Amino acid sequence: FISREAVSAVSQQLSRATAMLLGPGFGLEQTTKDFLVNLFEGSLPPLVVDADGLKLMAQIPGWNKKLPELSVLTPHPGEMSILTGLSTVAIQKDRNEIAAKYAREWGQVVVLKGAFTVIAAPDGRIAILPIASAALARAGTGDVLAGIITGLRAQGVEAFEAAAAGAWIHAQAGLAALEEVGSTASILAGDVLDCINDV
Repeated sequence: FISREAVSAVSQQLSRATAMLLGPGFGLEQTTKDFLVNLFEGSLPPLVVDADGLKLMAQIPGWNKKLPELSVLTPHPGEMSILTGLSTVAIQKDRNEIAAKYAREWGQVVVLKGAFTVIAAPDGRIAILPIASAALARAGTGDVLAGIITGLRAQGVEAFEAAAAGAWIHAQAGLAALEEVGSTASILAGDVLDCINDV
């Protein structure tokens, strides 16, 4: 059980934060969902939501109205399926339109991960990353992407621009890691992370 006092203590510390990432490593426990429900009642800094954060958030009625304006959501097709109720087949069939539609409906920036990652803003802007590599699909690499975007948001970069730049940096770091390691099967998230500074 996570008390409201605990959430209040966290919320007080958030007043100093310039950005926040929710989701990686969260797990799917009811107590974590309860924590998010209570957290969403307060004032939050610019937000990036990934991984388990997306899955838990989908269980909260009216979640898109509880997020700060222009939060960045970074689902892969399976997580997008959970958020929308659409099948992954339907999502993959029309990735650009699906990302754009839900960015508009939710009022948030959507980064639909996968081959040719799509970044969509509520105002209709869309960017497509012209890269498809298994080097970017290893476990944990999505967490690296979410961290890059959060770091850019923390430095004051606007949501859509942070998402697009973060996706590009992440992709280039994945390709650089592939060049160093030599095989997509051998790349770890840490290899991608190690290449970010060079990119």
